[in-house]
Amino acid sequence: MILLQLSSAQGPDECCLAVKKALDCLTKEAAREKVLLTRLETEPGRLPDTLRSALVSLDGEKAMAFSERWCGTLLWICTSPYRPHHGRKNWYVGIGRFSADEQMQSDEIRFETLRSSGPGGQHVNKTDSAVRATHLKTDSAVRATPGHAPGERD
Repeated sequence: MILLQLSSAQGPDECCLAVKKALDCLTKEAAREKVLLTRLETEPGRLPDTLRSALVSLDGEKAMAFSERWCGTLLWICTSPYRPHHGRKNWYVGIGRFSADEQMQSDEIRFETLRSSGPGGQHVNKTDSAVRATHLKTDSAVRATPGHAPGERD
């Protein structure tokens, strides 16, 4: 199984629209080429019919070759449908490929909850809203914290 992640990263709403359009195109192309595509996870964008990110799995004989054509940075060129007089016409989507063949044993990873840092007021100071995962053999760690930018709050 091959995993593809499509991401607008920190891009504006136009990049989120590009992720949605790229996912639609990817889905149609996979069906045409007999590659089984399964949507595993999507994170909606701020506006309707947009996606901040999407994670899909690809299976089949042609999955690897198919994924190679989609990896990297995708450039979508169009005027902004949200800001008609905006001068920028180049919008980017990042597409990364991962292999799900290697199974990580749960006893090899330690998960901890901790307090986030940065802006967020009382919530950040008083709650364990971040997670750190540490791979015990290599002592490599990653930390996930919720977004605290004013535009991300509901």
